[in-house]
Amino acid sequence: MTEQENVNSTDNAVETTDSAAKPARKEPASHDSFDWTMGKRSKAIYDGQQIAQYEDTYMSTFKTINENEIVRGRVEAISGNDVVLGLGSKSDGIVATSEFRDNPDLKVGDEVEVYVVSKEDGKGQMVLSRKNAKQLRAWESIVQAHKDGTVVQGVVSSKTKGGLIVDVLGLETFLPGSQIDVRPIVDYDSYLGKRMEFKVVKINDVIKNAVVSHKALIESDIEDHRQRIIASLEKGQVLEGTVKNITDFGAFIDLGGVDGLLYITDISWGRINHPSEILQMNQKINVVVLEFDDAKRRISLGLKQLMPMPWDVLAESIEEGSIIKGRIVNIEDYGAFIEIMPGVEGLVHISEVSWSNQPINPREYFTLNGECEAKVVTLDRLNRKMSLSIKQMQDDPWANIEERYPVGSRFKGEVKNITPYGVFVELEEGIGGMVHISDLSWTRRYSHPNEYVHQGDPLEVVVLGIDRESRKLSLGHKQIEDDPWDTFSTVFPIGSEHEGAVIKRDDKGAIVQLQHGLEAYIPAKQLRTDDNHVVKVGDTINVQIMDFDRTERRIIASYAEAERARKKAELEASIAEVAKQIEENNTQNTTTATLADNEALAKLKADAVDSETTTEE
Repeated sequence: MTEQENVNSTDNAVETTDSAAKPARKEPASHDSFDWTMGKRSKAIYDGQQIAQYEDTYMSTFKTINENEIVRGRVEAISGNDVVLGLGSKSDGIVATSEFRDNPDLKVGDEVEVYVVSKEDGKGQMVLSRKNAKQLRAWESIVQAHKDGTVVQGVVSSKTKGGLIVDVLGLETFLPGSQIDVRPIVDYDSYLGKRMEFKVVKINDVIKNAVVSHKALIESDIEDHRQRIIASLEKGQVLEGTVKNITDFGAFIDLGGVDGLLYITDISWGRINHPSEILQMNQKINVVVLEFDDAKRRISLGLKQLMPMPWDVLAESIEEGSIIKGRIVNIEDYGAFIEIMPGVEGLVHISEVSWSNQPINPREYFTLNGECEAKVVTLDRLNRKMSLSIKQMQDDPWANIEERYPVGSRFKGEVKNITPYGVFVELEEGIGGMVHISDLSWTRRYSHPNEYVHQGDPLEVVVLGIDRESRKLSLGHKQIEDDPWDTFSTVFPIGSEHEGAVIKRDDKGAIVQLQHGLEAYIPAKQLRTDDNHVVKVGDTINVQIMDFDRTERRIIASYAEAERARKKAELEASIAEVAKQIEENNTQNTTTATLADNEALAKLKADAVDSETTTEE
C-alpha cells in the first residue's frame, strides 16, 4: 500500500468514527488540508531561523558557568561523601562533604557558594570547591578592608619567624612582632589562640598574602584620646602625670594616654646634672603645661614653675658685704658658681680668688660640689645677679706693703712659676714678685731660668722695687751678695792670660768658663790660629783678655793672641838658649861652632821679627 493510500484509509476511518458520533458535514476538497512539510513519522521540518529561535529559547533556561569563578548552587542531595549541587546548568556539580565541616546542619534545599574548578572532568562531571570559594571571598573582604581601612577580626593560630600567623576569615595573614602592641613584645606564646581585631596594612595580590597590625588600632585609639586631651589643654594648666621615661635631657610624663616632655631645665630652679637626681620611674607628680603644639605633637611641661622663684624669696639678710656659704655647682675658666640656695647662684671670678697676681686655674683651685664661703660684692635682685669674692674675706696685704717689704729688705720665698724671662717668687699669700733672669747671677748668663732654679724651690731674694698700682714687687737674687765685678777688673786686666774651659761653640764664636764663675766671649776671628787648630766644646785653653766692660759685665778674650804669645815666648826662650851657647863657645874659642851658632841665632831672630809683624797685622 502506498503512502497516499494509508492516508486515505486513515481519513476514512476517522470519518467513519466521526459519522457515528456526529452528523455528516461537508468534505473538503482532496489534499487541500494536507501538511506537505510533515516528514516521516509525523516529524515537522523547521527552517534555520526557527531552529535558532528554538535553540535560544532552550539555552536560556540554563545558567552560563565559567571556570575559575564563584557560583551559587542549591543542595539537591547529600549522599555519602558527596554533596550534589544544582547550579541551573545542564549537569549538576559534586562537592566533597568534608568541605562542609563548618556547616554540620547542611540540608537539601540550602544554597551555598562554590568555586568552579573545572566544567567537566573525565567522568563528565563539574568539579567544584567550597574551600576555594571561601578563600577567594575572604581575600576580597581583606582587600576591601585594606582599601576602606575597616577593622577585621582574626585568631592567632601559630608563631613564625618575626611574628605571628593570624587566621582572618579563613585566610592566613602575617602579624609582625613590631605590630602586635605599642610596647615591645617578648612572649609571643601568650597570644596563641587569642581572638583580636586588626587593620590590614599591606596586601600582595599576586601571591594572595596580607600583613595585619594590632598596633595600628592601639595607636589610632591613642591618637583619638590624644586629640581629645590636647583639645582640652591650656597654658598654665596643672595636670597629674606619671614619669614614663628618664633621659639625659629630661623626662617623659604620661598624662593619661598622652606624653609630655619635662626638660631638665624645667625640673628644678637649681642646677642638676641628671633628671634622676630628682625624679624616679613611675613616680606620680604634678606638672604645669608650658607650651603645646598640635602640629608637632609636642607638649612642654614644667615642674619648677609650681614652686616660687628663689630670687623672689631670697632672704633680706643677704646683702652686699654679707658672708655666705654655698655649694660649688659649676666651674668655668673664668671662675666658679656658688649656689646659695636652689636657683640662686653667685660668681666668684678668678680675679676675686686671691690677692696674688699669680695666675689661678679655677679647676685646680675649686672642687665641684664642694662647700665654699665667700663675701657678697654686688647683689642685683632685679636682674638676678650676684658677684662674690673670696679674697675680700681677708685684709688686703698690699695695704701697708712699704712697711712690711721695704726696698732693700731680704726674704726667702717659694718659686711658683718659671718663664723664659724670669721666675715668680711668692713671699706670702697674695704677695710676690718677679726675679728677672739677669738678676739670678752676677757672673753667669743663663739661657733659661730653669738652668738655675726649679718650680717649688726656695729662693732668697732682695726687694728691688714696689709697684703698688700693679701690685707687683721687683725682686733680685744676685743682690744678696756684693757685686764682684768691682774686684774682677784687677783679676782680669786687659792683656792678662787665663785658663778656661770651652762651654759653648758656634759659627760666631765660643764662650769660655773662667775662674770665679765668669764667662768670656771669644769672637770667631779670635779662634783662628797659624796652625788652624780647631777649638771644641770641653777643651781647656788659654785666652788673653782683650776687653773688660764692668758696666755691661762683659769680657772679650782671644785664643789666637794667647797662642801667639805662647809661641813668641817659646821662640824667645830658644833665642836665649842659643845666645847662651854662643857665649859659652866664645869662651872656648871654637871658631867653627861660633859661626854655626851665629847662623842659628840669626834665623831665630828673623822668626821672632816675623811673629811680631804678624801680631801687629
